[in-house]
Amino acid sequence: MASPSVPLQRGSLFATLPDATLEEQVEVLSQSAGVRIERIVSGGQSSPPGFWYDQPRDEWVAVLSGRARIEIEGRTSPIELGPGDWLEIPARQRHRVVQTSLDEPTLWLAVHHS
Repeated sequence: MASPSVPLQRGSLFATLPDATLEEQVEVLSQSAGVRIERIVSGGQSSPPGFWYDQPRDEWVAVLSGRARIEIEGRTSPIELGPGDWLEIPARQRHRVVQTSLDEPTLWLAVHHS
């Protein structure tokens, strides 16, 4: 039986979206030794020219609203993501965000794990 003294955390992924017009907004929702869960709000941002993410942990990402295009090093065309689409990016797989929606926020759920 769970201890009643342990506080529960809760929220809404869609509530109170921060303004991401000038800068992408990242909020860590939960973190422990092997996992970090983030809510990311993009407002038309993309990775700078020549910049590649090269992360030490696997990343599972889902687009909840809006749209995004992700370029994966070695692939001939970007991967298109829309509401409900998800992608598992292995550790050290170089990737970049080509484009996010300009007409509505792109809301991501990202899980970084080992």
